[in-house]
Amino acid sequence: MKASLARHGGIAAAINLRLPPRVVDSDALPKAAAEELIRLAAAAKAAPAATEEKPGRGADVIAYTITIEEDGTRTVLKQSDTAMSPAFDALRRWLEKHSVGK
Repeated sequence: MKASLARHGGIAAAINLRLPPRVVDSDALPKAAAEELIRLAAAAKAAPAATEEKPGRGADVIAYTITIEEDGTRTVLKQSDTAMSPAFDALRRWLEKHSVGK
């Protein structure tokens, strides 16, 4: 499984446009980390997307795109700071911590 995380918008939008997505390949991870990635990805794919936006946010809102490639299938998940499920957030944080392309 490969998972990538891209950031869009926010105050640093111009900087983020130049940055490649952060990528994690489960084949390159220790077994425990690969299993955790697979578990987090499954939970994020199964969780309904959050729809309630938090008031008072504007130009500083960051949108995230997580792309999961597994067994020839590509799943794209999109959420933002103002509407993010706990499962998506857990996967996002894990990818930020363990990814290449920081």
